[in-house]
Amino acid sequence: MHIDLPEKRYYGIGEVAKAFGVNTSLIRFWEKEFDALKPKKNAKGNRKFTPEDIKNLKLIYHLVKERGFTLEGAKIHLKEEKHKTLNNFDIIEKLQKVKAELIKIKEQL
Repeated sequence: MHIDLPEKRYYGIGEVAKAFGVNTSLIRFWEKEFDALKPKKNAKGNRKFTPEDIKNLKLIYHLVKERGFTLEGAKIHLKEEKHKTLNNFDIIEKLQKVKAELIKIKEQL
C-alpha cells in the first residue's frame, strides 16, 4: 500500500487515518496495543505522529490488514523477527513504488 503524505515533522491523526484509509479510532487502538507507536501529545491531548511513527504504522498495517495477522500474532512477529520483517517490508515497499511508476508510464503511452 502506497501512503501519500507530504514531508512534515508531525502529522495529525486525521491525516494519518485518511492516508491509510481507516478510522481514527483504529489508529488510537493500535497506539494502545503496540509499544512501537509513541505519538507526541500536546496540552489538549491531540496526537502528532512523527515520520518514524508513520513507518511503524505502515508495518503494522501491512501485517494486520494485508497479510491477515491477528493483533497478538503481529505483536509476537514484531518482537521476535523485527529486523527480518523490516527488511522484507522495505523491499516490498520499494517494489510497490516501482510498480506504481511503471503503471503511470504505461498509462502515459
